[in-house]
Amino acid sequence: MEQTMTRGRVRVEHGRKRVRAYLGGELAADTTSPLLVWEVPYYPAYYIPAGDIQADLVPTGNTDHSPSRGDAEIFDLRTPAATAPSAARRYASSPIEELRQAVRLDWDAMDEWLEEDEPVYTHPRDPYTRVDILASSRHVRIEIDGVTVADSSQPRILFETGLPPRYYLPLSDVRLDLLRPSTTQSHCPYKGTASYWSLDTGTAIHQDFVWIYRSPLPESQKIAGLACFYNEKADLYLDGVHQHRPQTKFS
Repeated sequence: MEQTMTRGRVRVEHGRKRVRAYLGGELAADTTSPLLVWEVPYYPAYYIPAGDIQADLVPTGNTDHSPSRGDAEIFDLRTPAATAPSAARRYASSPIEELRQAVRLDWDAMDEWLEEDEPVYTHPRDPYTRVDILASSRHVRIEIDGVTVADSSQPRILFETGLPPRYYLPLSDVRLDLLRPSTTQSHCPYKGTASYWSLDTGTAIHQDFVWIYRSPLPESQKIAGLACFYNEKADLYLDGVHQHRPQTKFS
């Protein structure tokens, strides 16, 4: 990675992966020179060099202003098979020079994104984020509303850059009788698709409080079929010692 500029909260770097986006089954963008742009601190967005956009950019006549990136012209993105309204923007006069010749495609408006030949979900993988999953014999007990909802001495501890450790526990060590099915799902570019349960302690129902990756991505197979709780919202005891509740975007 080569860092090129930081302005305000925005950081821009040149990526090395081949990146493709598809719309309506048609190739909308194909580049080996993507820009990774951190518009928010948590993860980057892809900006595609304008010459590598394969779809038609149809002006909408609308603009949008960013305090850090400047004024963006908004386009519909059109392939022979589909049109994504207002799905592309270009900051042609941005104070960040690297953005002027690039186009930002709305991630969710595309059918598929590929990094090299592998699908990627939710957002681009952050080159500075690492996920380590380690087997442990530490004693983990989780308490909610004064009720012990999980008690395990065989956790898998997931260490992810920028987040507190996550304790993934065998279902046999979790009070399954307190879990209520949820239709909620979330997606992670490093772990895959998570499904959720709500938690009923008899005192309160905590919505979407427990999650599981039943079929995680290959690099996260160690957590397959294990349950995890938000330690931002629970009383977690590690080897008998109460842990403080970390403050994150999930708090």
